[in-house]
Amino acid sequence: MSQDSQHGKWTISSSDDDDEDLPPSGTTTPQSRLPVKSNLRSPSPVQVSVPAEVKAEPAKPAAASLMLGSEARQSAAKNQLNPVKFERSPSLAGKRKSDASEGSGWALSDSDDDDKDVKENSLRSLPKKEPSSPKTKKPKVKEERPPSPHGRLYYIDEPQDFFESSTPCLNDTYRFYLNKVTGLDKKYNTGALHIRDILSPLFGTLKESVQFNYCFDIPWMVQQYPPEFRDRPVLIVHGDKREAKARLLQQAQPFPHVRFCQAKLDIAFGTHHTKMMLLWYEEGFRVIILTSNLIRADWYQKTQGMWMSPLFPRLPADSSLSAGESPTFFKRDLLDYLASYRAPELEEWIQRIKEHDLSETRVYLVGSTPGRFVGPDMERWGHLRLRKLLYEHTDPVPGEEQWPVIGQFSSIGSMGLDKTKWLAGEFLRTMTTLGKSSSRPDPPVLLLYPAVEDVRMSLEGYPAGGSLPYSIQTAQKQLWLHSYFHRWKANATGRSHAMPHIKTYMRVSPDYTELAWFLVTSANLSKAAWGALEKNNTQVMVRSYELGVLYVPSAFNMKTFPVEKRAFPVSSSTSGFLVPFDLPPTPYAAKDQPWIWNIPYSQEPDTHGNIWIPS
Repeated sequence: MSQDSQHGKWTISSSDDDDEDLPPSGTTTPQSRLPVKSNLRSPSPVQVSVPAEVKAEPAKPAAASLMLGSEARQSAAKNQLNPVKFERSPSLAGKRKSDASEGSGWALSDSDDDDKDVKENSLRSLPKKEPSSPKTKKPKVKEERPPSPHGRLYYIDEPQDFFESSTPCLNDTYRFYLNKVTGLDKKYNTGALHIRDILSPLFGTLKESVQFNYCFDIPWMVQQYPPEFRDRPVLIVHGDKREAKARLLQQAQPFPHVRFCQAKLDIAFGTHHTKMMLLWYEEGFRVIILTSNLIRADWYQKTQGMWMSPLFPRLPADSSLSAGESPTFFKRDLLDYLASYRAPELEEWIQRIKEHDLSETRVYLVGSTPGRFVGPDMERWGHLRLRKLLYEHTDPVPGEEQWPVIGQFSSIGSMGLDKTKWLAGEFLRTMTTLGKSSSRPDPPVLLLYPAVEDVRMSLEGYPAGGSLPYSIQTAQKQLWLHSYFHRWKANATGRSHAMPHIKTYMRVSPDYTELAWFLVTSANLSKAAWGALEKNNTQVMVRSYELGVLYVPSAFNMKTFPVEKRAFPVSSSTSGFLVPFDLPPTPYAAKDQPWIWNIPYSQEPDTHGNIWIPS
């Protein structure tokens, strides 16, 4: 079965059976629209010997067995194929190798198999594997790294000056930072942060911490704490259940200082996708809201972002309950978000936050928590929360119909049969809100998602596509969406070849020099993340936990944010806002097609001489 579009032709084996498209709860889908059930299993690389076209220093991936996330993503990581030689012969295009290699893959990062049709198709198409017998397990070798599909040379250590040895020069105005990327010129990492920098003594004397996230590699995470803090208590907030939870707990057995809090996921196919650190120091308290999973592959050759709060000092003992609040009500909203977990393990952290002064905060919190919400609660979470903030705290601008809305993400859920179903009919109404203007102009909408060529030529090569889980089952039902797509190009930040795992949304001036607002978040383009209206718009349903921060100019005593043209190196004179990618965005050309992670790419090798063959 093939599917043609302006951006390429996708083919699935004719032996694949159609299967009924089961819609998310509370929605209906015409029976005539049936998805293709794919027999494709896990995407995997196949090696060929050609020189790389991009200087690449790939990250050291976490072992597949250590990457915990969705069941589909775990299965994909476990079912990597042995590399086979690529020959430029039509008979070998799409060839599959039958013998699977145990543990030879890299960690596939963030899952956003958000909507039911995506996740069910992914899970159905993955064959169940019998657990390996304990007798066949190889004995552990101390300090041995997991096998790499690229061979031992895949592991290249960080440069000596990769980590900060003194307090770095950071943009303290906006407190928005990118992660460091190996394989770049040093200037592009000046003012960027690695996880080891964030947890270093440079920012405080750590007493305890909480790590909210989706994917975890516990041994790797523990190693990112400096030796003097490595045994300090850590609470892990996760959404894993059953076997995945058992694997997570098993990872932590050697680390008695690591405890767990399981987030309640009461609505099917939701995920705990929030990424946040709470850091309690002897000197105060800090919050980091970010886009990276706690696995090695997310921190070295992907583009990630974060907001790092100021160091919040402790309030005097006799302070009132309302003390330490910011003009953006960040303290109230953070406490409200933590309370939504209904978790006893977080109570002591809620109390600690109450005891600190968060008044310096200039951003607004935009979170999602699972549930069905009615009345005033509809505006507490998801895109309706964003709509409320944009309505109350931004101002209309002259000619706003010419101010594009930009959305940039690493995964895409099911949008419906056409744009009116959710994207334009609901989500874009939020994104186009600008102050209390009664008019709702129809501005340009630009969506950034990597094309196949972006992934192929990336620092990681095709394996970067494991963190871009847009499936053929979803893509072929919404070809209309691809007309909005733009390439990932980030020459200004040096990150054109570091594939985005960051998620950002913004409103930009027609000349791309000013921002009306900017949001960095864990939320991808999906109804599961942002919420969807139900029951004639009287109820909103949200499946997942998400978290981000919204920047509006009024909180900084500005009319608009100036876009920083010279993003790196960051210096004390840097005054503009750092946009992670190039403006204006580059539209897809007719030959471009969006990266689809579960179909083969065997015609051209990537920067490591591999092709991508789902088996």
